[in-house]
Amino acid sequence: MIVTVTMNAALDRTLTVPNFQPGHRHRASAGLTLAGGKGINIARALKGLDVPVVATGLAGGRTGARVVSELTREGILNDFVRIADESRTSTAVVDPTGGTYTEINEWGPHVEPDELELLLEKIRYLSRGSDMVVFAGTLPRGVDEAFYAEAIRELNRRGIHTVLDAEGQPLRLGTDAEPFLVTPNEREAEGLAGQEFHDPQDFAQGLDHIADLGARNVLITLTSGCYALVREDREVMRFHAAIPRVEALSPAGSGDVLLAGFIAARFEGLGPEESLRRAVAAGAAAVQEVGAGRFEPRELTRLAEGVKVESLERVASEL
Repeated sequence: MIVTVTMNAALDRTLTVPNFQPGHRHRASAGLTLAGGKGINIARALKGLDVPVVATGLAGGRTGARVVSELTREGILNDFVRIADESRTSTAVVDPTGGTYTEINEWGPHVEPDELELLLEKIRYLSRGSDMVVFAGTLPRGVDEAFYAEAIRELNRRGIHTVLDAEGQPLRLGTDAEPFLVTPNEREAEGLAGQEFHDPQDFAQGLDHIADLGARNVLITLTSGCYALVREDREVMRFHAAIPRVEALSPAGSGDVLLAGFIAARFEGLGPEESLRRAVAAGAAAVQEVGAGRFEPRELTRLAEGVKVESLERVASEL
């Protein structure tokens, strides 16, 4: 069982609007409403990959009730803590004609200390029967930036693998807590490493730097694939996995699906290279679907054949 934790769950509404132009009146050609937030997106993708998963987190007000209802409708096992303040709604506009994607996210609820303690108790309970706990997404108002770090340390002491997909200070503090895996995107990884990445050598140095901060494994996600540092049988391996350009309909949540693809492949016992091939193919399949965390499994299989995985040599760090 994999547990995903979504602190700032949302109701995601995606509108398809051909020839979208700001400042003009439009009529959407299609609409899709899903439960959202990074942890929920990952749970949806894991379910699509036939991995046992339960989604937890915080859900408040009528919007939170709708989030839980949508998860149940999709058949995604869930166990959320209900809070007083209203969960957020996110709106995205996809323009298939212009190839653009516009996203508007609300701030989300304010969380009280007693509500947060209820969530921690929920995580402790659910993690007893789990192989891994995934913490993903932004923290809502009222939650200390060290929340992920403290939760990861507690789970580490109990021998449970943890995954962190966050940004900013919560990511930095969480990485210091030594999670099993961290998955920043390129911008977030540059922030952790303290420098911009321009070539494969920069990414290789960045992988090592993030690992030195505390992460046992590192996945830097890109629009075209990922860079990865993976520990296997006491050996540290570095890879670059990439796929030829795929026609993108909606990029939302593609990194979440890539992470889910990697977790699912490792869950099956596949080696690092094949796991990265599956992960990148899953992320590429996701950009062809409207709605975060969604993909066509048959497309994943087809795309995996085109993913190129290369080993990287360690380079002397100048950081």
